[in-house]
Amino acid sequence: MLTRRPRSPVVSPALPDSTPNQKDRQAAVTENLNIAVVGATGLVGEAMLEILQERDFPVGRLYPLASERSLGKSVRFRGHDLPVAVLDEHDFSDTDIALFSAGASVSEIHAPRAVDAGCVVVDNTSRFRNEPDIPLVVPEVNPAALAGLRPRNIIANPNCSTIQLVVALKPVYDAAGISRINVATYQAVSGAGRQQVEELARQSTELMSGRAEDADSESIPIAFNAIPQIDAFEDNGYTREEMKMVWETRKIFGDDQIMISATAVRIPVFIGHSEAVSIETREKISATEVRNLLSAAPGVTLLDAGRAGGYPTARTQAAGENDVFVGRIRDDLSHERGISMWVVSDNLRKGAALNSIQIAEILVRDYL
Repeated sequence: MLTRRPRSPVVSPALPDSTPNQKDRQAAVTENLNIAVVGATGLVGEAMLEILQERDFPVGRLYPLASERSLGKSVRFRGHDLPVAVLDEHDFSDTDIALFSAGASVSEIHAPRAVDAGCVVVDNTSRFRNEPDIPLVVPEVNPAALAGLRPRNIIANPNCSTIQLVVALKPVYDAAGISRINVATYQAVSGAGRQQVEELARQSTELMSGRAEDADSESIPIAFNAIPQIDAFEDNGYTREEMKMVWETRKIFGDDQIMISATAVRIPVFIGHSEAVSIETREKISATEVRNLLSAAPGVTLLDAGRAGGYPTARTQAAGENDVFVGRIRDDLSHERGISMWVVSDNLRKGAALNSIQIAEILVRDYL
């Protein structure tokens, strides 16, 4: 157990009365925690602030941190405007949990610095995901992995596409095992940051106004397009985004025998990643059985009506919501133990901010 340092006073008024679920979730918490949000002015950082409020997380003092470019900005939290401080200058000795989402290079420098000051880090970047002594956690799938928190006191948040995939597949994996996964992702531009969201809006306006730009090999337009590359290419012909899904899915399930192939595509959607998933199970399981499993799965909303509109989409269901939505469940005609499905989720929330805060909630309940 960590040594608990004295808490700073609450800097903002309490939220309105919590729902019963929120009260139950925080029943064991007797004192507030000092929380740093690193990358507070980014899209994921903004989502973290929203979700900390929504879930009535026991925040005592909040430290919104970013680079010097954000100096002079402020964030809104519990009715207060809090100035954004420079990460390089922050002393983590008064911080209990730091939620990092400012890029792998930032985490590489500052996450160990935070840990050395006595802080626990939940890192939303790719920096620590593949390190064997760092837990890679999706609370609905492998919360017990948090027992490996010590001695490094860093928990890695998986890739957004991996998170929604494993949440949807966990009940099937437990019931029938999974030997093979083939997944194609259709990822929103917000996964690449605010600049790409603004670029999609700009390009769309230009095209709709009849002012199309010429494409070149260095900058493929995203508006009204689908780009089959996210991140750099690896030597095996897959992109790093695709290999992240391979490495991370195996680590989260604790199963190096799963064969996985991924194709990651960027599409002109602002928020919400979609995935076409086909699996081969180790034991035969029917589409009906999969529907029944997913209808009771934590963090999953099943929308599988088998009719026009009877399935989830990123815009109409996922954006702004916390669950992973699953539909189009069917027996795979090409394999006797095959199941296909469609999976969508808000990449900024469950794919990033929410998952980080759910990890922090377990830390508060069981480990701090």
